[in-house]
Order: sequence, then structure tokens, then C-alpha cells
Amino acid sequence: MKLVDEVEITVTAGNGGNGCVGFRREKFIPLGGPDGGDGGDGGSVVIVADENLNTLVDFRHQTMFRAQRGENGMGRQMYGKGGDELVIVVPVGTVVHNVMTDEVIGDLTEHGQRLLVARGGKGGLGNMHFKSSTNRTPRQSTPGEQGEERTLRLELKLLADIGLLGFPNAGKSTLIRAVSAATPKVADYPFTTLYPNLGVVSVEPARSFVIADIPGLIEGAADGAGLGALFLRHIQRTRLLLHLVEIAPLDGSDAVDQVRAIERELEKFDTALLDKPRWLLINKADTLLPEEAEREAARIIGELGWTKPWFLISGLAHEGTREVMLKVQAALDDLDREAREAADAV
Repeated sequence: MKLVDEVEITVTAGNGGNGCVGFRREKFIPLGGPDGGDGGDGGSVVIVADENLNTLVDFRHQTMFRAQRGENGMGRQMYGKGGDELVIVVPVGTVVHNVMTDEVIGDLTEHGQRLLVARGGKGGLGNMHFKSSTNRTPRQSTPGEQGEERTLRLELKLLADIGLLGFPNAGKSTLIRAVSAATPKVADYPFTTLYPNLGVVSVEPARSFVIADIPGLIEGAADGAGLGALFLRHIQRTRLLLHLVEIAPLDGSDAVDQVRAIERELEKFDTALLDKPRWLLINKADTLLPEEAEREAARIIGELGWTKPWFLISGLAHEGTREVMLKVQAALDDLDREAREAADAV
């Protein structure tokens, strides 16, 4: 299924029911007094996160959502029935924005998390509320309140532990095929990845993590060039980035220049991305002789002044990929342990 990661919808909560003007009319009770009941409250609109969904594609076909109106009050002090709550189900990782104010209403990061986005109108008061010693037959009631209406922008940010970065044809899709069961399209031309792919990497029973592959970035991506800018948001939630670069790009460019170009785009889009742990994977080592590959990798690392972890791999030949995934799992375990210790210290 094609990933749809941003849509706009309009939600309208139900109006409250009107209050009733009524009087008690029973045999032998000629002056029964007012007994008009209140109107029911309108239904609210709630968004709920569901881990079984992974796209917003359904909202391309339905963009208007309206909750049920409250029923009007009735005589004999009968309250109108409240409108049913309208539940809209979205994938976990959805951020909800108010389009009019451009504010973030909520960020749904857990399964079952609920977010009230439009409150139903209160039901009107029946005339039984207006009786007094000086007004024994009130003919007053109030109408139900209007339900809230909002235009929302739903933005999906995939929840993955690891994000893959790199220029088109850096070998990201090949790597994710090599280490997981995901089967993204692979070809010898750029931009074969048109939307993000997720894969689950299982290093051993009960130890696994999720890896996300986004379309390749090019220079100017943060300003809208290419496809990657549309999906950079998906690596904002990741805990570790794997930056892939071809050891010897076929277009004759320099791998060092490509790494620095990606870093500039990350800084433009969100400076926090540069603060994330980021490892360098020098890919396609099988395109050179082993000695040449070692020398070229050393040159790249030296010119970059790279001090973080780096690896020489071949995603196509599965060379070094298993070792990298084991180290990634160990790094994630360390991050989990640090988070637990920080939580215990509070």
C-alpha cells in the first residue's frame, strides 16, 4: 500500500439539543408546573492511535467528519439523548495540527492514545430550570450550543529506531532488503524509492528493531528539491541514523562531498538531526578490490575528520551487514538502559 503521510480533514462536533418548554398535564393536577427537560450534549470528535495502521490513505477519500447531534429535551423532565462520540482512527506516530492557528494539538505516539479535537455543544436548558416564586409558568428555554469545528492537518511521522540516510543509489534499499524481510524496489537508476519503507531487523529471538528507508536526498532537499524533503520528518523520531555513501560513486563525484552535502541538508531541515547518533556506512565495497576499498575508505574518513563509528560494507554482497546490525542492537540496548536509569533517578 502506498504511504500517505499528510492530509487535511475537517471535523465538526455535534450541536447540543434544544431545551424543552413543557408543563405537567395530568388529571387532578391542574397546576403541575413546568417540566421541560434539557437537550442532550452533542457528540465530540476524538482521534485514536492504532498500531495496526501505517498510512493515512483512507483520508484521501473522506475528509469531512461530523459527530452526532444531541436530541432535544422533552416534557415530563425527560432529557434528550446525548450524541454519540465520533472516533477517528489514525496510525501511531500521527501529529495533529490546527490549520487555522498552525499549532500542534497533539502527538499520538502510543497505541490507544486518545486526543479530543472537537468538543460537542452543551445541551440547552428546559423551562423547569427557570421556575421561581415569581415566575411559576416560565416559557423560557435555551437552545443547544454549537459544536466545535476545526480543520486539521494530520502528519504521519513513522516510528522507527533506525533511519537510513544517503544520496539516491547509495544502496539504502539494498541494505534494508539484506537485513530485514522488507522488499523495497531496487534498480540501477536514482529515485527508485518513492516513499518510505519500514523493515524489522531481528538479530536474535526477542531482540529486534525497526529500520526506516526514506527516498534519497539531494542537495537542496530541505528547500524542496527531489523527493527526500517530503519524508525527512520520518527520521526525526529515530534514535540512531545510518548514513550510507557509495565508496566510488558512478557519477564521478566524491563521497566526501556527498556526506557533507547531506549534513548541510539535515542542518537546514532540523538542527536536532545533526545531534542524533550517526554512523557512517561506506557501501558498495565489492565494486573495488579489497586493498583499494580499504585505502579509499581510509581517505574518506580522514578527509571528513570522522570520529564516530564507521563501517566498510557491501549491502548487495551482505558483507559486514550482520556485524553492523549487531552493533546497532547493542547501541539501542545501551540507550534503553540509559533511559531507564534516568527515569529511576527522577
